[in-house]
Amino acid sequence: MNRLEILGLEGIGEVVPGCRVGKMIHEACLRLGLRMIESDVLVIAQKIVSKSEGRLVRLDSVIPSPQAEKLSVQLVKDARLLEVILGESRRIIRTGRGAIIVETHHGFVCANAGVDLSNVGGGQVALLPADPDGSAGRIREEIRGFEGVAPGVIISDSFGRPWRLGTTDVALGMAGLKPFRDYRGQLDPYGYELRGSVTALGDEVASAASLVMGKTDRIPVVLVRGLAMERGGGSARELLRPEDEDLFRDF
Repeated sequence: MNRLEILGLEGIGEVVPGCRVGKMIHEACLRLGLRMIESDVLVIAQKIVSKSEGRLVRLDSVIPSPQAEKLSVQLVKDARLLEVILGESRRIIRTGRGAIIVETHHGFVCANAGVDLSNVGGGQVALLPADPDGSAGRIREEIRGFEGVAPGVIISDSFGRPWRLGTTDVALGMAGLKPFRDYRGQLDPYGYELRGSVTALGDEVASAASLVMGKTDRIPVVLVRGLAMERGGGSARELLRPEDEDLFRDF
């Protein structure tokens, strides 16, 4: 019988710039009586990583550019917020109906460049980590120092999807595990050779963890146990579709 456990780590506490996320996770595990094992996977909400790294901007410190002012009228959004979004963007993909879809400097195609006002407070917005894979690696090594084992780490965030309503969580950064499960070349139960079956396992795990995290439950870290994922050097950047394979963007 296959069994997967998804355990929310309660009591992480408020994260501010300079906090050591790995240490906070270790201390939460101690309080909960949990001992990590090498095959565990930790899914960590992007917001606490961004906060710990000081990826915060006060809107009252932002001076909007003419482009941001123009978009503000078009989209009925705060021009200061739009200026921050533009600063985090490589280019604008689409605008309309109050939304701005961009490609970030990381290569993510998402709304608002991932800039978020929720769960921040103080007139601030949170930016995505500058290097989510690097952040995942640093947290993993920090946990290794405390726990003596190095679980896989996924940094997650909520993304919308162009053809379906609602958001689902995806992997922004990863360390210690491969992002895909590749079934190509294997036979299905009827003897058919699979040719295009590559599962985005990093995204699936991030999404599963979000069921426990919630949006208002103050559970920003989830421990996933019992998951068969290929270990080794992996990167969430591998999950990004190359531009020359993207049929849904204008070039």
